[in-house]
Amino acid sequence: MKLHELRDNAGATKSRKRIGRGPGSGTGKTAGRGIKGQKSRSGVAINAYEGGQMPLYMRLPKRGFNNINAKRHAVVNLGLLQKFIDAGKIDAKKPITEEVLVESGLVRRVRDGVRVLSKGELKAKVDITVTGASRSAIAAVEAAGGKLTTTAAAAAE
Repeated sequence: MKLHELRDNAGATKSRKRIGRGPGSGTGKTAGRGIKGQKSRSGVAINAYEGGQMPLYMRLPKRGFNNINAKRHAVVNLGLLQKFIDAGKIDAKKPITEEVLVESGLVRRVRDGVRVLSKGELKAKVDITVTGASRSAIAAVEAAGGKLTTTAAAAAE
């Protein structure tokens, strides 16, 4: 079989109906829209209109809130950090900063900073400096014999 011999299955495709093309087509004159009325005209917008009654979406209460000042951190889990150390993408002997994490590919972009979380297990002794970390992550790094410094805590003091 060659590329030019490819065909779709019989009946798999259907040609589109050309409306408003004379009485012989079966959809001439009114083009399947019926007779008169708002829906037979062009430029109709009836979507949420309820005949003058207050629409449902306006009767329901507003909900939710998006905090424009919320910090969006890049998240790093300890298990993933260990995986990158084992793969040789991160050198555990050198200090690990946010720049090192971006260069290794563990973090795509820093955003408002990098936050370390304790999911997974860390075996390597590392010296990490990041924007933030959970208490359990700090405890896990120190248990492995390393040190985790947060710059956000230093800035807050």
